[in-house]
Amino acid sequence: MKREAISFSDLSVRSHQLWNDQWLLITAGDFASGKFNTMTVAWGSLGTMWNKPFAQIVVRPQRHTYKFTEEFDTFTLTAFGEDQRDALKLLGTKSGRDGDKIAEAGLTPIPSLTVPAPGFAEARLIIECRKMYWDDIKPQQYLYPGIDKIYPAQDYHRIYFGEIVSVQGTPEFSAIQPQGALADVDKKES
Repeated sequence: MKREAISFSDLSVRSHQLWNDQWLLITAGDFASGKFNTMTVAWGSLGTMWNKPFAQIVVRPQRHTYKFTEEFDTFTLTAFGEDQRDALKLLGTKSGRDGDKIAEAGLTPIPSLTVPAPGFAEARLIIECRKMYWDDIKPQQYLYPGIDKIYPAQDYHRIYFGEIVSVQGTPEFSAIQPQGALADVDKKES
């Protein structure tokens, strides 16, 4: 997959659609040592915190990826096309404790540009993050009724904020369109 560097200010996503409908992979660990894990996620956010571009992710403590998000200071978020939907389903339901689920999903880990956590060759979007904060969900602070029903086992997510240090993506994720892209759209519409 051919990706170009995208500055955070030029990153163009429909955030709710990206998380809720398209899904992402969180990958934490170290590519060089082969010590990493990934999981599919549909909850999180992108934005600005403490004057830095950031991604917010949540991981339950019983997930195998939790160990890697705790041990390592970086993680990546990767988005894929619809052709990878089955791989994302597998990576969201199988544990890395039980074998090489990444190979089973048919994805190819690759080194990231600036962080030890890997990206994937098949990804349309790779967001590289360095952890800057964590906290645990505290049920006594719920303001919205019904949240407690999401946690019948009281296995509350750990929240991580990661400073976004690099973004690479296909043109669909860039607010700056390549030369000729708008002309091609105009031709299709006429």
